Amino acid sequence: MLKFYTKKSFNGGVHPKDFKELTKLLPFEQIPIPKQIIIPVSQHAGKPAKPLVRKGSVVKTGELIAEVDGFISSNIHSSVTGKVTKISSQVNVNGILVDSIFIDTLETEEHIKMPALNFEKITPDEIKQRIKEAGIVGLGGAAFPTHVKLSPPDDKKIDYLILNACECEPYITRDYRLLIERTQDVIYGLKLVMKAINVKKAIIGIEDNKEEAIAKLKTALLNFPEISIVILKTKYPQGAEKMLIKAITGKEVPIGKLPFDVGCIIQNVGTVVSVYDAIVKGEPQIKAYLTVTGKGIKQPKNLIARIGTPLIDIINYCGGFTDDVKKVIVGGPMMGFAQYDLLTPITKATSGIIVLTKEEMKYFKETNCLKCGKCVEVCPLNLIPTRLVRLIQNEKYQEAKELNVSICMECGTCTYNCPANIPLVQWIRLGKQKMSKILN
Repeated sequence: MLKFYTKKSFNGGVHPKDFKELTKLLPFEQIPIPKQIIIPVSQHAGKPAKPLVRKGSVVKTGELIAEVDGFISSNIHSSVTGKVTKISSQVNVNGILVDSIFIDTLETEEHIKMPALNFEKITPDEIKQRIKEAGIVGLGGAAFPTHVKLSPPDDKKIDYLILNACECEPYITRDYRLLIERTQDVIYGLKLVMKAINVKKAIIGIEDNKEEAIAKLKTALLNFPEISIVILKTKYPQGAEKMLIKAITGKEVPIGKLPFDVGCIIQNVGTVVSVYDAIVKGEPQIKAYLTVTGKGIKQPKNLIARIGTPLIDIINYCGGFTDDVKKVIVGGPMMGFAQYDLLTPITKATSGIIVLTKEEMKYFKETNCLKCGKCVEVCPLNLIPTRLVRLIQNEKYQEAKELNVSICMECGTCTYNCPANIPLVQWIRLGKQKMSKILN
């Protein structure tokens, strides 16, 4: 097996305390099925899925309830057996109202599974078709439909399949636990993706703070010389696609281009596990693996929960809040979204729920920009955040567009490093939303 121990990285980035000790040693637990689930028909990048059920429909676990509607879209399956009570708007984890299917669960559960497929004999087209049928989306954050990601244009030659095992967001230990508890499934899921895109070698990129996962992988990969490991420096946002490609291959994805333009496809740990489950077990993507953590939750845990489970049910399963809880974030603290409605359901790509106390949150008074350049120093994409924010505040959106604000991945390194405590990434996120309405 080819191994790299050079501890590669990228220019820029920050080193926040990771707080992973709260959950890194805790195995996954299965949370009981809630009395009601709420399944958004848009929990992926692209066009919302088209509902196939209506009020009064009785559905089974694993049944298709919303189908792909367009090229970039994803199937959605019921995660429980129950009765559809309504299809109505509900706030999603990003704070946006989306059409959602409300299902009251029944006491007796009935499952619908797809036929298991032969791991050795399955063809690339069959793999991609099963991924599409199973509604698998990327679990690294963007939730891009995986069957689309694995179908690059014919003129794009893929040289590198990279498994993103960095999990660089503080607090979150979902991928870390999957690597430890389902090591073989990760490897075989990766092998299936290799076959789907016809590449002979794959690379696992993992940060050097994940010692137990690295040890498990090294042992498990002794019989898989086609899969190598690159040990990366622990730095945020090491797991961002462009940063990962730069660190591992030395290639830079040009502005306006995608990873396949430099011969790369990136997959997340949870995604390849979902691929394995869909093909070998016939299971659609109806479960979310997630970390519930922070000093504001009484019992931090790593959980397996049905998609559509409201946040409040998960929080109650973990013992509820401590007395001094101040904020609930879905996702990581750097790129996640603060929640104001605990009926909001988890989705396929929910990686964690972070509950913060006043002690964990830092409140600083915002001051004028010091023109120190610290935000520029740490920006992985070499942007000038303060200039972009000034343009957005003055509604000069065309100028901000010309300075490539659209490529900002909203990683939050600028805000984290700003001594003036200016919420730079929040301004940029707001500006991009306004630009999409005004300039498009």
